[in-house]
Amino acid sequence: MVLDYHLHLWEHGPRPLESTLEQVAAYCAHAAEHGVTEIALTEHFHRFHQADAVFRGWWNDTDDSPAVRQAMADFWNDDLGSDLDRYVEVALAAKAEGLPVVLGLEVDHYPGRMDEVAALLDGYPFDVLLGSIHWLGAWGFDNLESAVFGAEWDNRDVEEVWRAYTDAMDELADSGTCDVLAHPDLVKVHGHYPSPAAVDECHARIAEAAARSGMAAEVSSAGWFKPVAEAYPAPSLLQRFHAAGVPITTASDAHKLERVASKRPEVRELVRAAGYDELCAFEARKPRKVEL
Repeated sequence: MVLDYHLHLWEHGPRPLESTLEQVAAYCAHAAEHGVTEIALTEHFHRFHQADAVFRGWWNDTDDSPAVRQAMADFWNDDLGSDLDRYVEVALAAKAEGLPVVLGLEVDHYPGRMDEVAALLDGYPFDVLLGSIHWLGAWGFDNLESAVFGAEWDNRDVEEVWRAYTDAMDELADSGTCDVLAHPDLVKVHGHYPSPAAVDECHARIAEAAARSGMAAEVSSAGWFKPVAEAYPAPSLLQRFHAAGVPITTASDAHKLERVASKRPEVRELVRAAGYDELCAFEARKPRKVEL
């Protein structure tokens, strides 16, 4: 079985955010052409009005500069615009049509508020929830489009950034809110690394957090298209996941049709090299092992 368990229906930025059964069918067809047998729709939680109603303005509670907080507000507003109920309805219709789809969501880490996330999502028929760290405080550290966010890398100590990212990953995993750690070493996205010893320490903590929480980890081709030019996670972290008994999913993190199932052979080679011969699929948030 071949999985692409991280797919978005919309690119970032202001645009119509209405999903359709035809769009999902096109994703499935493109995936099948590249040998993928099951896909997960995992749109960003923050893009839905239901999330906005609960979490709007969270960035004002951080210690970041006014410029950084405003940049996050601008990003949030630009990305907002869809209805969670409609998104779920379309995904369920796709499943009813027999399309190889599971219903998911990509959920960001809100420090101290993951119980609110869980309460909001309770009752929806999700198959899988991805947990992500895209921001530290109000700083969207992986945002390649924002000059304000990009400049922050010059104002911060890289080792401290990596440790803060790992702290957030610990809290996210321990919250029990999500099933899969998405792009587990996203903090490397711009190619900024601390000392090898610090990298190794952070990798060890991330692998331990996944194992402790019972979460799976994602192996994603998306990093190959970023400045770091490397898959998520790095081979050394993937090997730690394998040694700790952490199951994995595979993903492209596509935000448009042509990126679905991208670099599937390279991902397969990466996971095989780490010692994996099976993947972890999900149904109704229950994991099941499938042969790679």
